[in-house]
Amino acid sequence: MLSTLRRQTSTGLRLLVVFTVLCGIVYPLAVWGVSRAFVPSAEGSILPTGGSSLIGIDPVAADPAADPYFHTRPSASSEDVLGPADPTTSGGSNKAGDSADLLDAVSQRRALIAEREGVAPEAVPTDAVTASGSGLDPDISPAYAALQVPRVARVTGLPEAEVERLVAGASDGRILGFLGEPTVNVPELNAAVAGS
Repeated sequence: MLSTLRRQTSTGLRLLVVFTVLCGIVYPLAVWGVSRAFVPSAEGSILPTGGSSLIGIDPVAADPAADPYFHTRPSASSEDVLGPADPTTSGGSNKAGDSADLLDAVSQRRALIAEREGVAPEAVPTDAVTASGSGLDPDISPAYAALQVPRVARVTGLPEAEVERLVAGASDGRILGFLGEPTVNVPELNAAVAGS
């Protein structure tokens, strides 16, 4: 009986050591290695200038007449029609396409953006005037980024070609070449402009 107890205890301790090594060391190291190999943002999305490349909070210029920032899509959580968004909450407006309030907000946004960018209201892209589903979307269309290039170049003093190069550096194409739409990451773009 005592020898059976020793044998079972020894077997139990060996299994404990084996499973501790497998589940406590080998498996976590394997998961960590896979995350580094296939997920480049596994350590997070913190930008060198602060903020995150995954959360688009519309920047507010100290002097609106000399606005050096690229802007994100509007947020339904902001008090003003153009923002900035309230990062403590997110979500869409849940207003139907025929809502008078939504149509009024879109018209106001179109007029304000056209004035800020110095273009005709018809030149303002759809994503510039419609809120994203989360209200914190960091991406805009290449058309909205291109609309903002002349203003950002003028205010920052950078050549337009340099600003366009920075836009291209913050751009992503379609997933797998055919899924979704091309996008420009605004937090990454504003960090690149600030670093230039």
